[in-house]
Amino acid sequence: MTTQQNLESIFPGLQLCPWEITSDPDTNYNCIAWAVKTTAKPWWPNDFGYWPAGVPRVETVEAFIAAFATKGFVPCLGGAVEPGFEKIALFTKNGLPTNAARQLHDGQWTSKLGQQHDITHAACDAVAGEIYGSVTMYLIRSIPPDSD
Repeated sequence: MTTQQNLESIFPGLQLCPWEITSDPDTNYNCIAWAVKTTAKPWWPNDFGYWPAGVPRVETVEAFIAAFATKGFVPCLGGAVEPGFEKIALFTKNGLPTNAARQLHDGQWTSKLGQQHDITHAACDAVAGEIYGSVTMYLIRSIPPDSD
């Protein structure tokens, strides 16, 4: 089984939209870090990752919203492209955060799949399902001047 076939078996939604692998596997960062454009270390509210100072170290939607707020993100109504802004989709399963995807300027999404590959996918919910659950909320910020 190829890597592509394996990922499509884990994330069946990838079979329904264009997508591509954009990196080799990397254990130095995770989906939350990738969503805020850092690859220095994983972001997670446990003792093994970075978590912003002053944000409760608990796995709740509220704590993740507060963590994203330290990078200028605030909740918004949807995932449609808004020129001059970038968005994050927060996934949850059984009420617990599981994953985040970042919207690219062309409307596609980029996700870090655990400690595996980064991918670009046309549909935000292409990685929704058994592992990550579904998109619970979107967050938005103005595109920083030093952003690509």
